[in-house]
Amino acid sequence: MKTFYSKGRKLTVEITEYYKGVVSYSLANKLLRKKDVKVNGVRVKDDFKTNEGDKIEVYYDGEDKRAENLLYGDQNILVIVKPKGITAEDFYALIKNRYSEARFIHRLDRNTDGIMLFALNGESEKELLKGFKERTFDKYYLAEVYGEPKEKSATVTAYLKKDEQNGIVKIYAKPENGAEKIITSYSTLKSNGETSLLEVKLITGKTHQIRAHLAYIGHFIIGDGKYGYESVNRRFHATKQRLTAYKTVLYFNEDSPLYYLNGKEFKYKK
Repeated sequence: MKTFYSKGRKLTVEITEYYKGVVSYSLANKLLRKKDVKVNGVRVKDDFKTNEGDKIEVYYDGEDKRAENLLYGDQNILVIVKPKGITAEDFYALIKNRYSEARFIHRLDRNTDGIMLFALNGESEKELLKGFKERTFDKYYLAEVYGEPKEKSATVTAYLKKDEQNGIVKIYAKPENGAEKIITSYSTLKSNGETSLLEVKLITGKTHQIRAHLAYIGHFIIGDGKYGYESVNRRFHATKQRLTAYKTVLYFNEDSPLYYLNGKEFKYKK
């Protein structure tokens, strides 16, 4: 049982924020239905707006196991697999519960699973941030896409522009005001004619780049609700994009405190 005090919001908001990354909205509602929540000493089952300072008691001590898939760890870095269905920020909150020194380095989309790196001190944080910013690390993804690309392997270039209002990005063939150049490389690993499994390497790394760029060339990722077709996603019973950050290779300069990891490959196999 956990006890905390309200900030004056709805109960589900108070509970999910307190158990950030551990208790989902649906689980918070389930706890209410089971009357596993007390407000000021009284068991409640309705999701109502609390008053600031109300005493909230939640009878839930379940352990979230989503941060358990550790691929590698030493005194400087952690390499952990993020599952689908959780934001990178909420996943980081889970990591912090296990590794209090962990520092946030980069993101993955909520419904993309795979490798995430975390630093454990200031020096490694600086080196990892530099590697991601300067694109000195090689990042590979597995994507199941609709259709079969005409070219088995290719490096494609386009221009990406954020549409903040709609939460998407738009792709253009030629330079456009406000758009950034993107480069994506892919190789077809296998295909059944209807879908194909691609290995994708990011040359540049922009928001939704892989999802939007593959959709732009006619091969959207199965399960992608933003850049794909819902009718196709339903046919494949796919509610989350079939995209996995499955391999990362690190490179560092000889004077880097992380040089001992130069050329180190981390691979996630489901």
